[in-house]
Amino acid sequence: MQYKNSRQDPTKARQSSSSFQQTSSSTNSPQTSIMKLLIVVALFAAASANVLQNPWPFTVVTRDTKTDAEVKPVAILRSTNDLKEDGSWKHSFASEDGIQVEASGFQKRLGPKPEDIGAVSRGSYSYVTPEGVVLTVNWTADENGFQAKGDHLPVAPPMPEHVVKMLADLRAAGRL
Repeated sequence: MQYKNSRQDPTKARQSSSSFQQTSSSTNSPQTSIMKLLIVVALFAAASANVLQNPWPFTVVTRDTKTDAEVKPVAILRSTNDLKEDGSWKHSFASEDGIQVEASGFQKRLGPKPEDIGAVSRGSYSYVTPEGVVLTVNWTADENGFQAKGDHLPVAPPMPEHVVKMLADLRAAGRL
């Protein structure tokens, strides 16, 4: 076996080098596309970083600007809790700042099966506004959902007659 120390023609060396570059760039085309995609994703992430740090751009302003040192504890004037063995209960309390709460509840069978049991709760609460007006809310929570009533609460308009009829038909068919 003979080895020759031969020199390559410089023109051929340049051609083979440039053909290597062309081959390597065409082979890396998917990698280049992935790299460009990663750059775009990184730019998007950087642009949205401020939104992620502060998703709620609004400032909440409260009316009460008292410091902790200026706030004094509110005394509870009355508090009762009564829980009975049948699952019914009563709770009430009143505080010196005018808040009054009363609530009661019991278990109710809602369907034919023994496990079709739900809770029915009723109650009220009242409080004094900063303007000195006493607001009272009477509420019920049962199989029809939570329903609150008060003179200061908005009232929904009556249901259209066709909706009332449709609900009655669904109830009669046992689908509601």
